Amino acid sequence: MALSREAMRPGVRGPGVMGIVNVTPDSFFAAARTQARDEAIARGVDLFARGCDIVDVGGESTRPGALDVPLEEELDRVLAVVAALAPYGAVSIDTRKPEVARAAVGAGAVVVNDVSGDLMDVAGELAVGYVAMHSRGTPRTMQLDPRYDDVVAEVLVALDALAVRARAAGVAQLWLDPGIGFGKATAHNLALVAHCGDFVELARRHDAGVLIGTSRKGFLAGLGPTTLDVDQRLEGSLATAAWALMSGAAMVRVHDVAATLQLRELLSRPLSVVRA
Repeated sequence: MALSREAMRPGVRGPGVMGIVNVTPDSFFAAARTQARDEAIARGVDLFARGCDIVDVGGESTRPGALDVPLEEELDRVLAVVAALAPYGAVSIDTRKPEVARAAVGAGAVVVNDVSGDLMDVAGELAVGYVAMHSRGTPRTMQLDPRYDDVVAEVLVALDALAVRARAAGVAQLWLDPGIGFGKATAHNLALVAHCGDFVELARRHDAGVLIGTSRKGFLAGLGPTTLDVDQRLEGSLATAAWALMSGAAMVRVHDVAATLQLRELLSRPLSVVRA
């Protein structure tokens, strides 16, 4: 089964590939993080050159256990990077702070990627795209003891409410993100991935798209014959990205852009059996 041409069109329904540039010392995957501004800019330029649709710039790690970054420090980390990358393509700002979102949009960002689910008013006011993500707790506390009676149903209800709020705030371009790894145990994450199609149906009712971020995340660690560390999770990342795209996701957020773009290209082509 191949991705349809309609699915491949640019815009809300994508599918797009969002590449990650973390201007941090502590994001969980070393290859996508740097505190050096020039290195962060060079990574972003390279991602655009490879064909990345959106480059997501973040100045505060949201990995499990991460501590908050002071406002001025986060601004100092991201603004010059956003400004330098904006001429090359669509830049998103990954932040929980309204001040950072506003400043980054002023510097050229066209999407607010919001882990907190609280910045739709900023995105609507500034007329930029918005990613509304489901999470519970803060990065510091979210993985301490996550519990759900029915994780898929509960996240669907929460994202439905976020979509209603985002549209009421004037957001025109909207993605819904079930928040893989944000306040969820491994079983919860696997259930959300398996039911990606349910989130796509919800998003369609709001004329929105679904963004899925599974790349290199901890729930993939137990899916191999041995426990996989972060550098061994490429195959799991690609497998879950493929499932998301085939289920109708509009965007996948990834560390490994070149491999994911190749995956997307393969999925866009009909597969045929060649007989001798």
